[in-house]
Order: sequence, then structure tokens, then C-alpha cells
Amino acid sequence: MADEMVRRAQTFVNTAYAGKLGIDRVPETGVTGWTTMFALTRALQYELGITALSDTFGPTTLNTLQTKYPRLNSGTVPSENFCRIIQSGLYCKGYDGGEIDGKYNERVQASMTRLKQDMGVDFAFPGSDLTPKVFKGLLNMDAYITVNGGSDAIRAVQRWLNGEFVNRRDFNIIPCDGHHSRDVAKSMLYAVQFTIGMADGVANGVFGPGTQAGLRDHTLDVGSSGTWVQLFSGGMVLNQRPVSFVSTFTSGLSSAVSQFQSFAKLPVTGRGDFSTWASLLVSYGDQARKGEACDGVTRITPARATALKAEGIKYIGRYLTNASTTSLPEKAIQSGELQTIADNGLRCFPIYQTFGRGAEDFSYPLGRAAAQAAINAALDHGFKPGTRIFFAVDFDALDQDVTNSVLPHFKGIQDAIADDGGRFAIGVYGPRNVCTRVSEAGHATASFVSDMSSGFSGNFGYPLPENWAYDQIVTRTVGSGAGAIEIDNNIASGRDTGQGSFNAPRPSKPDGRLADDVIESMQIDVGKFMQSLGYPLDGGTRSYQHWKCFQSAVVDHDALITQLSNRYNMRKALIQTSCYWEMRHIEPLDEAAWATVIAAYATTGEYIRDTSTGIGKQRAVTLVGAWNHCLMAGYTDGRRILDVNNDDDKYSIWKEAYDSEEFALTSVAMIHNWDIDGKPGGDDSSPALRRPSLDYTDTEIYEVLRRYQGPRVEPALSEAKKRLGLYYVMEKYNSISRNM
Repeated sequence: MADEMVRRAQTFVNTAYAGKLGIDRVPETGVTGWTTMFALTRALQYELGITALSDTFGPTTLNTLQTKYPRLNSGTVPSENFCRIIQSGLYCKGYDGGEIDGKYNERVQASMTRLKQDMGVDFAFPGSDLTPKVFKGLLNMDAYITVNGGSDAIRAVQRWLNGEFVNRRDFNIIPCDGHHSRDVAKSMLYAVQFTIGMADGVANGVFGPGTQAGLRDHTLDVGSSGTWVQLFSGGMVLNQRPVSFVSTFTSGLSSAVSQFQSFAKLPVTGRGDFSTWASLLVSYGDQARKGEACDGVTRITPARATALKAEGIKYIGRYLTNASTTSLPEKAIQSGELQTIADNGLRCFPIYQTFGRGAEDFSYPLGRAAAQAAINAALDHGFKPGTRIFFAVDFDALDQDVTNSVLPHFKGIQDAIADDGGRFAIGVYGPRNVCTRVSEAGHATASFVSDMSSGFSGNFGYPLPENWAYDQIVTRTVGSGAGAIEIDNNIASGRDTGQGSFNAPRPSKPDGRLADDVIESMQIDVGKFMQSLGYPLDGGTRSYQHWKCFQSAVVDHDALITQLSNRYNMRKALIQTSCYWEMRHIEPLDEAAWATVIAAYATTGEYIRDTSTGIGKQRAVTLVGAWNHCLMAGYTDGRRILDVNNDDDKYSIWKEAYDSEEFALTSVAMIHNWDIDGKPGGDDSSPALRRPSLDYTDTEIYEVLRRYQGPRVEPALSEAKKRLGLYYVMEKYNSISRNM
């Protein structure tokens, strides 16, 4: 909601500092935001005589302020505009700043006193003077009262931390909003280090050897009291345990500690011991712990299985697929590996990850695609129904990324798994906040927590998810000689135990004809996926409805597509996907352009426009290039080499693709072959891939689909991810057919 005094503050900055701050005018909306706070920070720097203005209230600003004006009040504020910056900051924080008239009057003084009380620093900085660290806290977006359902207990911890440690050099005032956060978690580490006795400049907010050694010397038990108990109980409060923030270690606190230890699979002692301190302060906790689970990117051989069992490992996480053909060659489950795991009395939980390195890789349709790919791979490897697949979110997802991208993605996974009959359960693999929010939304039933990535925003300041199954804490090498293997060591909660026996793997064999009893389900699934991308079944503004495209690109020419697949050792789904996708994109304008080309050639003998045509939307230059390449490479025969500069040659092959669905479909295979070989003489400089193979990786499939669309620029890059999702749906039913 707009505030008139905030608007006046914005007007003041624009008027008083026009052209002086190195930024555009602040929007005069009356709504507080970082843009306004940055402008006020720059204005302060300008008044302090700092020449390199910045949005950041950093050490230079703080030290200059400390040197020139360690206490600001009615007698020391150097100018009216300087005071107006203070008054504007107060209004942006929700406090009374007077009339923004440059006077540090009673109203400003009262608000400053209240602000410091809200921050918890009123005893450290008594009175109504404005001190440098409070000024820094004034010009940011932190709140000092509970907001958005914040916890009073957490706010009490925040205020105590501020009041207790604000006079230490590297401790800045933290929010008192009742929410745990990265800044609060780091302030706790500073507080622990200060309490251990580390000097300014030595304390750094990092959970290093000195901090760990200090904590080992401060085990707490019933009857302990003082600052250490306040820090420990504060850590419990911040981790959302049902305790009060206290200075005495009571029997009630001990009971709550035992419950937390049991939940986190720590030794249950009821004491504030090192392992418990570590779990409260950093996501990975005590990395000396040995877990019963692990995950890794290396094949489990008999020797490695023996080494893992000797280490106490029971559950092994392995990847269903590997997107790369060169990096981490054993990342995906290898042939015979699951049987080795079973033979050695171990169990395996599957992980699915292909791209997933940024928010752009997560959406509802991409979630549907990921689920389908994971189902296909799980069945190929022999995982039985009921297995839980952990879908990875392997990036530092901010809360808005979770809301806007990750949650819709997992809804897509959930819907696709349901459409498949619910054969597999869904797990989420990622930072704490991701796991918690996905699970609370009902999209996953267990969490594999990437706590080893302690710097992730989604781990710093978030509690361990209630439904955690595996807690990834450290990378280590176990075993020796042939049994040596590097693993990520995971604590296991018992909520998931993987699988200990497996079906026979589905062999990688050539495609055959589609089974009659899968076609209806295949058409429904393809339609659902396209609807998730915004393509209605009735075609919308496009020329063809879903059923027609599916009939032409999949059903009517199944024998031909099967023949092409077998001849070129490429999956039928590659041909089906490219043709169906292109046909769904035919518009009335395309058909009008085709008619114009045909009429012009009939009249003048000229090929006037190289527009894409036919069910594969193929241009003449592409058809000539692909067919010429395949003829010269010996992939096909029975045709002559065409001249790409000759109108008659271009028109003849273009018209053939227009007239014949069979030729257009055959040309899809030719274009794929050309693209795979690096498209020599074409418009794409991408390197050659290995020749078509039934074991193409996700990345190779993506590249083939992307190259069909166009060079390695947008929109081909992002559109190819959508095509890849369609490929997974097509491949599901081809796989069923060839394994019946």
C-alpha cells in the first residue's frame, strides 16, 4: 500500500540529488523497496564525501560515518539534507520521521529510541542518538518487528544477539522479524566465536576448526547456565524446536534436546554435545558421523560393495541417467550393477537428474517430461513398482524460484506419475527449503537433503525437513585398492530404504511396430503433454488438431518410421517427435505461403520463397542439404544430387515434401543424419555427434532435436527442452511395444 510520506521521501531524493547519485530517478510510488534504500544509501555517501558511490552500505561507508559522526543527534547532524536522509529512512522503515524538514526533533528522537528498542540494541546504544551500525540497519529492507507470521521466540533470539554482540567489529545488526535466515545463521556463528574468545578479525562466521574445537569444550547439561545456554537454546529455537529461549539448561530443555537428537539421528544424550551443536549451527552438522547411506557417480563393483558394507553402508543412491557422454562415465547405473548391489545385501535408491542447474530448467511441462524420462529409465534398469525416485533440484534455489519454478515442476512430476498409474513414489533431492516446500505442497513423500551444500540459500537458516530420508553431509573415500570409492556420505532416517531386489533390466533392442493396445494411451499422453505447453487438443489457432497430427506423425506411417529407425539405428521417438512437433505448429499463414509458392512457380518457373512445408515443415535448402549429404555419405541411394542454387531443383524437392507425408517423414530421418554429422555446408556450426545409437544420452537426444529446429540460439535452445519432453512421452510407448 502506498504511503504518502514514503512518496515524499522519494521526491526528496530525486529533487535534492538529481544527477548526483549515478542512478535513475527513484519511482515516486510511495512504496518502500530496495531502489529507494539504495538511493538513500548513495545520498548518505554523497553527504559523507565518498566519491565512489555504491548501493552497498559497506565498510567504507560505515568507517567514514564512524570517523566523522559517531553519534548523530540534533547538535551533530551536519546539514538539513543529511537529516532528511535519516527522516526518509525512518518513514521507509515504518517509523515517524517528522516532516522531512531537516530537523532532528522530538518526533525523530522518539522514533530512533523505538527503533533501537525493536533492534534490541537500546542498552548498547542508549538514548535517541543515531549510531553508525543503527544507521546501516536503517537503510536496508530488514524488519525489526515480527512480520508475515514471524515467531516471537525467534525474534527474542534475534534481539538478544544484536544487543549482546553489536559492539563487536564484524557483527552487524540483524533483522528481528521472527524468521530464521542466512544472516541470522551467520550471526549465530559469530556469536559462538565471540563467546569462545576469538578476537575481532579472527572471528569470521565460518564453522571452522577453531569454532569446532571451542564447541567440543562446551558441552552443556542440566544445570548449566549463562551465555552458552542462551546460544544453545537459541539454536534450538531457530531450528524450530519446541523450546523457550533460556539461560539455564533445564530438564525440559534436555528432554527437547533428546527429541531433536532422535529426529536428526544423533546419539541421544539429552546434552548439548558437539554433534548437537553442529547440527544446530550448520546444515551438514558433524561431518565425522558415519551414515548408513551414500550416493555417488561411480559403479558399484563387488570389491566396492564389500568396502561399503565394511563402512556400515546399507543404502546406495545411484543415478538413473547421465546427460553426458564424456563427463563422469559411470554416473548412471551400469550394466549388471544393480545385481551386484543385491548380491551383496545392499539396497539402491534411484536419483533422476538431467539438467536442473537453474530455475529455467523447472516448469510444469518440464516436470511432466522429467517424470516420464525417470519412469522409462527406472523400468529399463529393473526397478520395481513402489520404488521412490528422488528428483534433483541441484542449484541454489531462492524462495521465489521455488514458488515460480520448482513447485510447478513437481506438480508436473506428480501428475505424470499419476497418469502412469502411480507405479513409482516421488522423492525430492535438494536444499532444505526446496525439500520442505515441495513436500508440504504434497508433491513428494520423502526428502534427500543436500546439506553438504551449506552455502545454499535454501540450507542456510532452514531446519531439517520433517520427512527427511537421507541427509548428505560429506564427501569421503572409503576402501582401498580395487575397493576404493569416493562417496557422498549420507545419514539415513529409515523413511526410505530403496530396493534390494530388481527385475531383469530391459534390453536395449531395436524398435518394432507400435502395439495396437498402446496407441490410445499414447495419444492421450501426448495430448496432455502438449496441453501443458499451451497447445489445445482442438488446435487453437493452428491448422491441425492433436488427433490429426498424431495420426500422421505416429500411426499412419508406423511401418515406415519403424523401417527408418532400424535402418539408421535411431529411436522411432526421434522421428515421431520432430514430425509431430512441426505439424502442430503449422498455421493458416504457412498454408497461404505454400499456395503462393506453388502459384508463382506455375506462372514464372521461379521458386520465390523458401518457406518450410509439409508435415515436417522442411525448407528446400534444408532438404537439399540433408539429402545430398546422406547420398554422398552412403546413407541412402536412388536419388540424384541436387543444386541448392537451382530453382527447379529446390522447387521439386520442396513440392515432394508438400505432396507426400511419406517423403516428409523420410526426410526427417535424413535431416537428423545430417545434423548428427555436424550439418556440413549448413547453417549450424555445432560439432558432429557420434553416429545414431540406441543408447543416446539425454544430451545427445536434446541436440538432435535442437538442431532440427535451428542453430544454437534462442528460441531453439529452450524449445528443444520442450521437444525433449515430448520425446520422453513418445519413447515410453515405443519402449512398451518393443518389450512386450
